Amino acid sequence: MSKIYQPAEDSYLMSRILKEQIPILLEKNLNLRFLEIGAGSGIHLETVYNSGIKKENIFSSDINKDSVSHCNLLGFNCVYSDLFENINGKYNIIIFNPPYLPEDSREPADSKIATTGGKKGSEIILRFLLDAKDYLEKDGKIFLITSNLSENINFQELGYEAKELGCEKMFFERLCIWELNYLQP
Repeated sequence: MSKIYQPAEDSYLMSRILKEQIPILLEKNLNLRFLEIGAGSGIHLETVYNSGIKKENIFSSDINKDSVSHCNLLGFNCVYSDLFENINGKYNIIIFNPPYLPEDSREPADSKIATTGGKKGSEIILRFLLDAKDYLEKDGKIFLITSNLSENINFQELGYEAKELGCEKMFFERLCIWELNYLQP
């Protein structure tokens, strides 16, 4: 059985931001469609459900089949998918707590899938951002976590307007949550 990514500082930061942002967004649209890529333990699915998003409008995926099973057992719609590979439809909110650390040859192979974002740490985030715009409703938002340990991403170059919503300094890194809006061509 593979290990399900357990909530840590990054997860708690995202949950705090979601608790702040979801009620504001629900004031504008009571039928928000929500998608989480990389649902892990389901902490964010529960956060948005408890913040008022209807369960039938909450969708998720993970590349870890144990996470998919776990989130489905919690009563959420979760599918096995490598990023957007098995995702259909458009969403008002897409969140991603990606693997964002640069490759470290000392890290065990079984934990790399949850933590390593590529050689520079940002490769998976770049793949996500290139595809995410195709799954966003007009005026939809992406909430994304980044780390200062991975290579910086130029959001504007990828067609996104970015707003930093919150950061937390850990003893060895700085994590930030970004709100991204795709600038329609």
